[in-house]
Amino acid sequence: MLNGIQWDEMTPQERLIAEQAVMNFRALNQACDAAADGAVLGVAETLAMQQGRELTRNTLEAALTGQAQEVEKKGRGLGGAPAADDAPTADEKRAP
Repeated sequence: MLNGIQWDEMTPQERLIAEQAVMNFRALNQACDAAADGAVLGVAETLAMQQGRELTRNTLEAALTGQAQEVEKKGRGLGGAPAADDAPTADEKRAP
């Protein structure tokens, strides 16, 4: 159980994120075990930062993909974002 959430109640995306966190933890322990004396903290901090960025990117990607899929299911048009005032659009930039 994870904060009241049963493993089998998690979505596939939630399970993937949880599994990635466990794999990160294991890799961090292995890297610390292999690090030279006096270098453990530096190795741990560097790896934890790299893993954290990757986990955050993966989590953000999964969340936004899920949101986009829900919008598509509802049939709402995604539409484009307006260009800033006086900013050329992509079509205007391509024009000779």
